[in-house]
Amino acid sequence: MSKKELPPPLGENYLSEESKTLISSLLSYQDFVGKLCNYQGCWYFYNTLQGVINFQKNFKPQDTDIILASFPKSGTTWLKALTIALLERSKKNDRSCDHHPLESDNPHGLVPFLELSLYLQSSTPDLTNLSSSSPRVFSTHMPLHTLQVPLKDSLCKVVYVCRNLKDVLVSNWHFKCTTLKNTKVEGSFTLESMFDSFCSGVDFFGPFWENVLSYWRGSLEDPEHVLFMTYEDLKAEPRGQIKRLAEFLGCPFSEQEEGSGGVDKILELCSLRNLTSLEINKSGKTSNKVCNSSFFRKGEVGDWKNHLIPEMENKIDNIVEEKFKGSGLKF
Repeated sequence: MSKKELPPPLGENYLSEESKTLISSLLSYQDFVGKLCNYQGCWYFYNTLQGVINFQKNFKPQDTDIILASFPKSGTTWLKALTIALLERSKKNDRSCDHHPLESDNPHGLVPFLELSLYLQSSTPDLTNLSSSSPRVFSTHMPLHTLQVPLKDSLCKVVYVCRNLKDVLVSNWHFKCTTLKNTKVEGSFTLESMFDSFCSGVDFFGPFWENVLSYWRGSLEDPEHVLFMTYEDLKAEPRGQIKRLAEFLGCPFSEQEEGSGGVDKILELCSLRNLTSLEINKSGKTSNKVCNSSFFRKGEVGDWKNHLIPEMENKIDNIVEEKFKGSGLKF
């Protein structure tokens, strides 16, 4: 059986001549998956950089837009599901006769990535379907300063979810083992090699700390338009955090909704147990041909303890202490 090609975001087949020229001037690196280059302080595979450039040049924000941001494997799928559920409830209170969008599409299908999907496939993607509803909801892994290029003077809102680096590393490793199975790079990466990449900062959308700090500082400077959340807080106090998210998005829960269990209904709808039971998440695929099931694993806090040796733990702890010192952000 022949090996599959890499998913589109990881390859080089979407590059324009202008981007090829730009890449030749950038710091580059060959990792176990493909070629990375550093653009505006962030590492991208070549195709993804093309998506970033297309986005920066052509995206026209609307003031009601919502952008959900994260470093990969930090709770992105859950944040998308919660946001869709919150907004959908405000559109239509009685959906007794209708299927909920989350029952017929994966969260990543409902909230497309700007650089990994929409602007990767086209410099001017058709956003008609998204424009028919308000607000439009997008997602990204880009750092905030890169995202802000086309968002200057826009009133759109950005929600960022952050997760402990050790759990991000382990989750990312499992994800790559699943999504890159039977491809040409299968077997070329290990947890140890990914650990080294994470620690060096030369990693897809890395360095991790720069990605996180861009949004943390943005949330301090402009809390009306940038909300910073953590995966650990969402797990520890889900009711309080989802109410916080609803307030920020402009669709707070009414006393009547809270009294009738509206918060708990959304948490149940978006729970790992419920989402993994839906047929769309068992058998469907994303626009990049990634199985929807690969976005759901344990969803636990502290799973890294089952995978990282003490030396790895200590090195990451030292890096986190150094990189986040003085920022006010605690893990």
